[in-house]
Amino acid sequence: MKTLRKGKGTHVPQIELGIHPKIMDQMLGRPTGLLRDDIDFWFKAGYDYIKLQPRVDFDPGKIGVERNLKFNYDGTVVRKWASENSGVISTLEDFEKYQFPSPSDFDYSRFEQVRSLLPEGMGVIGQYGDILTMTWEMMGFETFSTAIFEQPELVMALNKKLGDLVLSMFEYFAQSDAVDVMWLSDDIAFSSGLLFSPDTLHAYFFPWLRKIGDLARKSGKPLLYHSDGILWDVFDEIVDCGVDAIHPIEPKAMDIVEVKERYGGKLCLMGNVDVDILARGSKDQIRSIVKENIEKVGYNGGYCVGSGNSIPEYVRYENYVALLEASREFGGG
Repeated sequence: MKTLRKGKGTHVPQIELGIHPKIMDQMLGRPTGLLRDDIDFWFKAGYDYIKLQPRVDFDPGKIGVERNLKFNYDGTVVRKWASENSGVISTLEDFEKYQFPSPSDFDYSRFEQVRSLLPEGMGVIGQYGDILTMTWEMMGFETFSTAIFEQPELVMALNKKLGDLVLSMFEYFAQSDAVDVMWLSDDIAFSSGLLFSPDTLHAYFFPWLRKIGDLARKSGKPLLYHSDGILWDVFDEIVDCGVDAIHPIEPKAMDIVEVKERYGGKLCLMGNVDVDILARGSKDQIRSIVKENIEKVGYNGGYCVGSGNSIPEYVRYENYVALLEASREFGGG
């Protein structure tokens, strides 16, 4: 908590937005999935929190699912992706027919159970996101891009519907005694620039970030924000919306030392260890990156060690362990 507030704690903490169950299972030596198992993993790996999401299905009618899934030979799902052209909602009629969940459908049972199971000193991060991402994913990126000009009422209606649903989760996080920190994830950029024009972000993203930031301020809980990519053009607005910490400082998009110099007084920095190196590099490379980041960015606090995105299943297990070990060695954990 001290680090997220840009202070210097007793050590440099570790943080991840997501870790694939395969990696978690390997560390524990048993399947994870139950809340007790997940807590055991996060604790054993050295994190002082567990990240929880409410359980929710944004497509209870399973509309268009078969178009966006890839299957293994044994029939299990391995990937899903968003359509580049058309999605499940292209017209106002599609929107009116679509079956959305309601806030009462969201399952917060894990939040209600977690405090009785946590080891002493561990906290809870409540996380959800993708208000803008779900908006364009449900439409398809091309359809969304043209609809901004040709069907703005459709884009606004869908964005408001999704935004209100996700905002209700953060209202729960803000009020819940189980939640210590709030985390919004919603990608707005890639490695060479913003995904959307500033006008589009001002219409469909920043109003929601500001509302969530207001909830964080009123509740006294730090707000973390995740977006891949290069964020220079919108950093000031991100800060102004009430964000306390930025993730993941994607290394091919931004130099974390420059981010520290320009925004270290306003934002805690999180992540920055390249996922490609975690997947294909050496343990020595990882050790060197972690050491350099802690020395150049974490010297006065306000930095959490982690990947430059998340820990997918294709990351080498021994490299992930090297990341954890290096963070403790050089970060004093």
